[in-house]
Amino acid sequence: MTADLSMAQAQTGRGDRRPLVLHVMYRFDTGGLENGVVNLINHMPADRYRHAILALTEITDFRQRLQRDDVSFHALHKPPGQGFWLYPTLYRLFRELRPAVVHSRNLAALEVQLPAWLARVPVRIHGEHGRDVGDLDGRNRAYQRVRRFYKPFVSHYIALSRDLGEYLTGPVGVAPARVSQFVNGVDTQRFQREAGDASARQIPGCPFDPQQHWLIGTVGRMAPVKDQLMLTQAFVAMLSAAPELRARARLVMIGEGPLRAQCQALLDQAGLSELAWLPGERSDVPAVMRGLHVFALPSMAEGISNTILEAMASGLPVVATEVGGNADLVSAQISGLLVPAGEPGPMATALLRLTREPALAASMGEAGRQRVERDFSMRAMVARYQGLYDRLLGREGGAGRTGGTAGTGQSSQPG
Repeated sequence: MTADLSMAQAQTGRGDRRPLVLHVMYRFDTGGLENGVVNLINHMPADRYRHAILALTEITDFRQRLQRDDVSFHALHKPPGQGFWLYPTLYRLFRELRPAVVHSRNLAALEVQLPAWLARVPVRIHGEHGRDVGDLDGRNRAYQRVRRFYKPFVSHYIALSRDLGEYLTGPVGVAPARVSQFVNGVDTQRFQREAGDASARQIPGCPFDPQQHWLIGTVGRMAPVKDQLMLTQAFVAMLSAAPELRARARLVMIGEGPLRAQCQALLDQAGLSELAWLPGERSDVPAVMRGLHVFALPSMAEGISNTILEAMASGLPVVATEVGGNADLVSAQISGLLVPAGEPGPMATALLRLTREPALAASMGEAGRQRVERDFSMRAMVARYQGLYDRLLGREGGAGRTGGTAGTGQSSQPG
């Protein structure tokens, strides 16, 4: 194990009565889940909770997005597979840090719940943020058994979509009272069109001019579950069906991962490489969103997609696959279009419709922005998480408490 702490971070907590929330995930790197953690920490009032990040594998430069200097980082560099042999290390870390809350996210981090219980962590929360490529429909019996095994050691669950909540209370067998359904929030100040400017703006470094071209874009890890290959196939199919659009339609794919080379190869094979831009990972996602005309999300599985919310906040119409929580965000025919997963044809048809009907695309984008402002503000998201932490720790009255088992209102026994 390595623990990466600055001097200020190492001293924080000595005599600090703010409860510590330890956020646990498989890897702390660019991604929607990780971005949600960053937003939560950056926007939660600093006088209420301290925070720490535990990655079972590694922590990347993504950590620089955190705006607080009192967050400690811990990486275990775990190899693939079950990590029972890590239990002693996890137990010692939990006893050393004495978190009031251990908050794990997704199946790959669920195994920390048992050593957290053994270390008498008062509150143990597990969040389900989306499905893995190996369990797109939630029917994987092995994954269900793993979740049922760890269920007694989890105090409370958070599901980021209605679909995931029904999965927990259905096949996994969690009592409904132990499940909260939360939705992510989006920073509507960072993600928005500039005041008085309804048109797309030039993306720094992009070879395409949004005043002349129609930019269809996506942002995310280029991994199989995100299925950017399907979007590439849809773009090829759209231009095959409407070759006159070669002069105007352009594809922008932001992200890094194993599918990037495959998408580029497909574009090269179709003779469309000059009509697409795949620059890899970018840190200026708000500027990217402001330069697009349509946002597409071809994922095979999703929880509640941060990038959909960011696109909606940026005033973009969304074409997304009808999986997971996507239908909870995109109002079909109002703020965007929903298409089947894994099928380039319907995606191509939807993209072609919006390319040919820019007024419809603009009205859908405006409807999406209005919905984000109404239902998915960052303030509301932070209030939901802070309220849950407060309730499970018995802090509704606002009295500060430190980690440990005494006086928290939570049993350390499995329930």
